[in-house]
Amino acid sequence: MRMGNFNRAGLRSIIGMMAMLLLAACAESDRMIELHDYAQSVVNRPPGAIEPIPEFKAYDSFTYSAANLRSPFDIPIDISVAIRNARNNQVRPDENRPREELENFALGSLTMIGTLERGEQIWALIRDESSYVHRVTMGNYMGRNHGRIVGVTETQIDIVEIVPTGDGGWIERPQNMLLGN
Repeated sequence: MRMGNFNRAGLRSIIGMMAMLLLAACAESDRMIELHDYAQSVVNRPPGAIEPIPEFKAYDSFTYSAANLRSPFDIPIDISVAIRNARNNQVRPDENRPREELENFALGSLTMIGTLERGEQIWALIRDESSYVHRVTMGNYMGRNHGRIVGVTETQIDIVEIVPTGDGGWIERPQNMLLGN
């Protein structure tokens, strides 16, 4: 008998819990109906207009025509020297001489870091892009424009480059490299 009472009591408690769950579900069903109605109203809306894709503008290419002109960062050419060289027309780089190692670098990428002196001879120490140190003196060449060293002091190197004029001629252009620059 006790087992039967237990089963009935267990059955009653299970039925009671089920009833509470159904009541809870019914209480929530109002919210579910409201949510369902909102979702249905969104689905039933007329479709909106989609903006058209923006028109593609073709790229206009630009040809840089000043590539052969003097760089604005180079020292300007003295016009009197240019006229004198044009009259003489003797300024030309020596294409037959063997090129020196520092002629593989632009002057702007080289740095004068010091000097060495022995008797009357003075050498300048030049550091290249790869931090290798070279020793140069008067008569050596450096830079990509046939730059010949014409003077070396403790604080600077004087260089004369031979650069194209753009009309098939050549002109000498003085440059200098200061210690530490």
